[in-house]
Amino acid sequence: MADWDLLLTDAHVATMQAGEADYGTIENGALAVAGGTIAWLGPADQIPDSAAAETRSVGGGWLTPALIDCHSHLVFGGDRAAEFEQRLAGVSYQEIAAAGGGILSTVNATRDADADHLYDGALHRLQILAREGVATIEIKSGYGLDVASELKMLEVGRRLGDASGLTVRTTLLAAHTVPPEFKNNADAYIDLICDELLPQVVDRGLADAVDAYCESIAFDAVQVAKLFRQAQALGLPVKLHADQLSDGGGAELAAHFNALSADHLEYTSESGVRAMAESGTVAVLLPGAYLTLNETQKPPVKKLRNAGVPIALATDCNPGTSPLCSVQFAMGLGSRLFGLTPEECLAGVTRDAARALGLGDNRGTLEAGKRADIAIWDLDHPRELSYWLGGNPLSDLLIAGQSVSPPH
Repeated sequence: MADWDLLLTDAHVATMQAGEADYGTIENGALAVAGGTIAWLGPADQIPDSAAAETRSVGGGWLTPALIDCHSHLVFGGDRAAEFEQRLAGVSYQEIAAAGGGILSTVNATRDADADHLYDGALHRLQILAREGVATIEIKSGYGLDVASELKMLEVGRRLGDASGLTVRTTLLAAHTVPPEFKNNADAYIDLICDELLPQVVDRGLADAVDAYCESIAFDAVQVAKLFRQAQALGLPVKLHADQLSDGGGAELAAHFNALSADHLEYTSESGVRAMAESGTVAVLLPGAYLTLNETQKPPVKKLRNAGVPIALATDCNPGTSPLCSVQFAMGLGSRLFGLTPEECLAGVTRDAARALGLGDNRGTLEAGKRADIAIWDLDHPRELSYWLGGNPLSDLLIAGQSVSPPH
């Protein structure tokens, strides 16, 4: 009987293990898989005397951890391409919103759509991401803004995970914006989430975390804190959209609740960076939104780096502010817009993205004992993943050691 299910040979391996220089590279390496996990990896001349059911040469290609998109809004109804066109023609967001556009147009389309329609649209986007090497993704709710519609979105997220073979982590983002039914009464909406929606979500096992948008146009720190206390009392970790448009103390708030991540962070202060470093909260940077909104205030990358805050990258795929369906392109933007190195970009969509989802113990790096989620690339060096804008050098994607061979 074979010791291993699969042995990959003739490979260069970027392990992306923390503390290792130069991508944690093993030149002329090999990697063995058994029972869906990595059983061994190392230089090819040190392969143990073990039998493999299948041996496969990757022809000098590169192995990296499979990619992880740790912040997306993949489930939604409709799109806002017409609004994009209007904005380019000089129509203001306020004018678009007054005519029924903006985020509430997505809310209305999502409420009106049945679960199958939402599923079909999201599955198409999910398959695009998988073809680029994504094996794990976080999908948020937040376009329903009522109990039934938020539950519907989370159910679609769970269904996507079951059907696709990818790991889908679902996040309740009911506190995304104040719905029209609660205009001028955001406190009552937070009460609805805490008292009615959250208990149902927990009882039905529909979410892996709770998120909120802490900003002057959404919810303040007091309202978010109330939501987070209830989420943690029910056993759910928290994440936060923080300091995107102003310094509202979002990073400190996230750190206070030991949040898995604080996301956006364009206006985060030095005290916010220090708080995140102390709590271990991951910074998730979202260059797609920065680009789409023509922002000029960049997140404090140098301060985050110097403080030792883990930095993840994600698509923030959504119909309004980041219609980005490519983790590879997000890496290219992260390097060009935010000054991240190519190695930081790859860590940001593997090792640190796993930490942002609470999954760092079993994926995000290539090391023995971790889940065998592996991307195989036709590259001369993994720095090319940030260098090229467009094109797709993915040769194969293994999820738990099984090839899913996403079609191009």
